[in-house]
Amino acid sequence: MPKAVNVQVSTVDAELEFAIEPTTTGKQLFDQVTRTIGLRETWFFGLQFTDSSGLPGWLELKKKVQSQDVKKEAPLRFRFRVKFYPEDVGEELIQDITKHLFYLQVRESVLSDACYCPPETAVLLASYACQVKFGDYRQSVHKKGFLENERFLPSRVISQHSLTKQEWEDRVVAWYSEHRTQARDEATLEYLKIAQDLEMYGINYFDITNKKGTKLILGVDSLGVNIYGKDDRLTPKIGFPWSDIRHVSFSNKKFLIKPVAKDSPDFSFYVAKMRLNKRILDLCMGNHELYIRRRKPDSVEVQQMKAQAREEHEMKHADRIALKKEKQAREDAEKHHRVLEERIREYEDEIERARRELELSREEAHVLEERMREAERDREELEEAQRRAEEARLEAEEAVNLEKAEREHKEREAAEAQEELERKMEEAREREEETRKLLEELEEARREVEKREEALDKAKHANPSAVKKQEQSHLQRKKVVVIENGSDHSDDSDTERDGESHDLPTGIEPPRDDRVGQLDKDKKKSGELKSLKADLAASKDETKMTKNDLIHRKNMSEGRDKYKTLKQIRLGNTKHRVEVFESL
Repeated sequence: MPKAVNVQVSTVDAELEFAIEPTTTGKQLFDQVTRTIGLRETWFFGLQFTDSSGLPGWLELKKKVQSQDVKKEAPLRFRFRVKFYPEDVGEELIQDITKHLFYLQVRESVLSDACYCPPETAVLLASYACQVKFGDYRQSVHKKGFLENERFLPSRVISQHSLTKQEWEDRVVAWYSEHRTQARDEATLEYLKIAQDLEMYGINYFDITNKKGTKLILGVDSLGVNIYGKDDRLTPKIGFPWSDIRHVSFSNKKFLIKPVAKDSPDFSFYVAKMRLNKRILDLCMGNHELYIRRRKPDSVEVQQMKAQAREEHEMKHADRIALKKEKQAREDAEKHHRVLEERIREYEDEIERARRELELSREEAHVLEERMREAERDREELEEAQRRAEEARLEAEEAVNLEKAEREHKEREAAEAQEELERKMEEAREREEETRKLLEELEEARREVEKREEALDKAKHANPSAVKKQEQSHLQRKKVVVIENGSDHSDDSDTERDGESHDLPTGIEPPRDDRVGQLDKDKKKSGELKSLKADLAASKDETKMTKNDLIHRKNMSEGRDKYKTLKQIRLGNTKHRVEVFESL
């Protein structure tokens, strides 16, 4: 029995291992991988490997795995990656797993700078990446520094600005907090919609030369082939959409393209190695096939997938609405509970104030009683003074017969006693008046004490039970239930042929030329992005600007974006564009 071959396949978020037979074809291995991860939109993906020369290549599906130029190592290593990109992710990607795999690969391209992204857009994309990973922003959970160990911006962007990591985090969080209530799959799709407007998104680049020997770059994508200058991968010079091409072929290092237009000559370019032409041909055929497929009615399989996706989306939408209502109900219940707790605290504070005032009233009553006792003592002293005055009067009467000097002396003492008596009586009247007022105040204080004691008793016995009943009644009214939640046209020969030729279907409609970017559709977000750009410009180190930064700045200053440029490079007839290419 032939010995099994160990294979390791790396997806963007997992490592898979298989044991295959020596006769296993590329398609059999590819199907095994897609079944394992539950992927049905297989036409976008392929198995990439490193060949014996150290160059990346794609596994041919019709050939045996071991007959292909895969670097010989144990186990054989492959990368499951996006091979063909859609024209519009919002229209074409159906399954959540497909969107997730696209998101992870595109995000890695942005972070590694394989796909150029301006700083302000990188911050916006980072905010959607946070929504995908962490869900809704909550200040109590996502505290300062929560992105400390996260790789959320390209290192190029960070190094070009004199901002701390915390200052970058603050700018990301400013956007992130606005995505609250957005589901993770919605944030994933929004990330892709913005990323697909980047100039280098979804393009495979190859170094080429034209007949004159001018070094150029060929870009192959979902819409066609574009020609770039040697040092500028952002701004294509000439474009040939798939609707303009009827035939592609190569012979050794020469690649030939035949336009649909009969009056247009064929044109060709050259690459350094023949195997590069095989990969260019493979990408041209696959992208052209998908280009036509998009412009035809959906197959039964795709219709079923879309119907299932719609049902799942509707169910998720309904679940999100129910969850939102339940969360709102819980928040209302918690808010009501907080209000009741606040009322209890207010009652307790009021009771405490009443208790303190009661104590104060008791102290005041004690003072009044002490004053009454003093008034009583004064009254007794007054009566004693009256008695002495009466005795002095009697003695004076008895001394009438005394000698004149003694009588006068006695009269003076009597007069003095009388004056003292009158003074004491006046003081007694004043004290009686004061005592009367004190008695009235004491009576009023006692009544107030009785009222406060009654209020204190009611608060102690009535409020806790009433609060509890109100809370239970409210929770019963709002009962909360939380729900948490590729085809290949080469034969199976082990020898490489030095040329291949393929005719492409014609009579298909050209790409749209009225497309606008995702951010241009949202004026509010576009305005905020401009403000962020101005904010970042203040901390930017111009000496660290890369070539792509300068090219992007120049394009923006001239009012050009990806779609305006694509429209411009397709202007004129095919013959004229071929002539321009040959003259470069």
